[in-house]
Amino acid sequence: MKNALYILFLLTCSLGFAQTKKDLTLEDIFKKRVFTTKAVTGLHSMNDGKTYVSVETDAKTDVAYVAKNSFSEGKSVAVLYKESDLVFNKKKLPISTEFSDDEKKVLITTDEEEIFRHSTKANYFVYDLVNRKITEVSPNGKQMFAQFSPDGTKVAFVRENNLFIKDLTSKEEKQITTDGKFNNIINGGTDWVYEEEFAFDRAFFWSPDNKSIAYYKFDESAVPEFSMSMYQDLYPSISKIKYPKAGEKNASVSIHIYNLANETTIPVNYGHEPDMYIPRIKWTNQSNTLCIFKMNRHQNKLEYLFANAANGVAKPMLTEQNKYYIDINDDLTFLKNGQFILTNESNGFNHLYLYGNDGKLIRQITKGNWEVTKLYGIDEKAGLIYYQSTEKSPLQRDVYSISLNGQKKTRISKTDGTNDATFSSDYSYFILDHSSASTPNYITLNNHTGKLVRLLEDNSEIKNKLEEYKISSKEFITIPTSQGVDLNAYIFKPSNFDKTKKYPVLMYVYGGPGSQLVADSWSAKQRDLWNTYLAQQGYLIVCVDNRGTGFRGADFKKMTYKQLGKYETIDQINAAKWLANQTYVDAKRIGIWGWSYGGYMSSLCITKGNGIFSTAIAVAPVTTWRFYDSIYTERYLQTPQENSSGYDENSPINFAKNLKGKFLLVHGTGDDNVHFQNSVMFSEALIQANKQFEQAYYPNKNHGIYGGNTTFHLYTRLTDFILKNL
Repeated sequence: MKNALYILFLLTCSLGFAQTKKDLTLEDIFKKRVFTTKAVTGLHSMNDGKTYVSVETDAKTDVAYVAKNSFSEGKSVAVLYKESDLVFNKKKLPISTEFSDDEKKVLITTDEEEIFRHSTKANYFVYDLVNRKITEVSPNGKQMFAQFSPDGTKVAFVRENNLFIKDLTSKEEKQITTDGKFNNIINGGTDWVYEEEFAFDRAFFWSPDNKSIAYYKFDESAVPEFSMSMYQDLYPSISKIKYPKAGEKNASVSIHIYNLANETTIPVNYGHEPDMYIPRIKWTNQSNTLCIFKMNRHQNKLEYLFANAANGVAKPMLTEQNKYYIDINDDLTFLKNGQFILTNESNGFNHLYLYGNDGKLIRQITKGNWEVTKLYGIDEKAGLIYYQSTEKSPLQRDVYSISLNGQKKTRISKTDGTNDATFSSDYSYFILDHSSASTPNYITLNNHTGKLVRLLEDNSEIKNKLEEYKISSKEFITIPTSQGVDLNAYIFKPSNFDKTKKYPVLMYVYGGPGSQLVADSWSAKQRDLWNTYLAQQGYLIVCVDNRGTGFRGADFKKMTYKQLGKYETIDQINAAKWLANQTYVDAKRIGIWGWSYGGYMSSLCITKGNGIFSTAIAVAPVTTWRFYDSIYTERYLQTPQENSSGYDENSPINFAKNLKGKFLLVHGTGDDNVHFQNSVMFSEALIQANKQFEQAYYPNKNHGIYGGNTTFHLYTRLTDFILKNL
């Protein structure tokens, strides 16, 4: 009997020990990064459509290599090259899978320097897989945006705002433009605001027949300069960038075509108008025809023009108009027969449309109260389009195929959650990246019907690691509002949640136009892990997607037009009031925090919330849209000259006197995006209103506020503020 009791005691102790879980720490999140998911890196489908490459590491030697893999067999069939092959003048180069179109060469990037959000400059090299030789693209200084010609015999690049071509056979470096000048003329690259808001930085494009290069020229001489002090030297240096704020002068943009054979350049004549944008250019399947996207400054009229590469004459092919604004994407796809496919929101939801080569609509391909969120490509031989959509739910993403006539549609992804695909060049296979709120990225190789061929990565280590910690699950809820709109939201509760107790609430917000935070996907971003950490400390963490966010149709997204911040703030305040009425919520302890647009939202909520929020944190916030850039701001508000009330009636600066509660204001002094000026002037307004608040600034740090120990310090500061004040 004693032995039995002793064994039972040991089993009880053992089970108790086994069930003891660790507390998540800030060090786990921001220093050890214990929940970093694995990805399948360097994926690139080969031209044959039956093989793909990936970057692998030899387990015995720890040497990286590029493997050629069979889609059908799901295993490696060849090693294309190893990291040890990449040595140039005793310098080791990094591995790459950026192939030339003929797959005989690889472009390698090294010594990269970040410029803005997307752009970098670097030293580029070409590794020839046939003769195993390395060629330096240019010894004359770092380059930007290096790109192979379609036949792989040349590389074009930008240096010091001028366009160059390197002939890989003759080794000749030819300068195409000569008028490039810092803060004045840019050839082949974009200015700051195009890079940030139209989301591209390389602004030159090879014609399919290798004979021409179409490129942008920006004349930003009339654009006002914005200056930032950088404090690392004995005497602070001044960084000056051309930054067009709302209502100010934009750069003048023109498109040019350089002919390699006769070494001449012609401008494209598409009817130059004041205050217009060229958000995209794209070669059609015909090498002599360039498609120009021409948009007015209000961004509610978009013209597609076809330009003749020989004489530069452009003619309108299709015009799209919207009573609010038009979002730019890269979905335009030209078919071999001259027809083309694009997406737009003309019927209230983003869908696929087929047009003839005369610009006339042939048919709407996808239909319904849901959105096409990504166009993967078109298998013309099979007559199928592959795309991603929200058909099942705005919170989810699935991969579909549909026939060009729209008659036959198939859901290819099989599991609920968020699904994204990378297709082979002939669309016979795809790699599926699946995740959900409870499932880390699960990456598989599948055939075109969705049938599993091979598991590539299941992130089982992360799953096992999660079992060691006290981590709450994400619950999706719907929050009703006084204005008759149901808002999607999620909530994290403490792992030992007791519905008979009352808990403080911290709301996490972004809320900007077309954005989404409430989604059924695995999110191991540090900010989300920090929210989980706070739930562990006894807080309810709630995130609400207000009106103006995306993937619920154009009316839901665009109803904030000309009054950014108004309805978004109403929704967040209504959500907070709903939470306050829940029996398990301490109504006197509701806080809110956000970054960038989310910082703008939290600043408005703490000033216009009439005391519903006891605490708020704003990181890198916009505090008046008058300080932000022209393209983004005017898309939603028009100019300050046209809509001054839309700017001022929802500026936190103008409501500083209404601050109620504890407030922390955080910004990086080197933020080229949302300038430190926003927080400085908000601080001044709070001071003049005699409102006490806390602030933290991060020297020389950009909008992301990172580098060295910065991230850990920042989140420690935020944590201490929450624990003390909420």
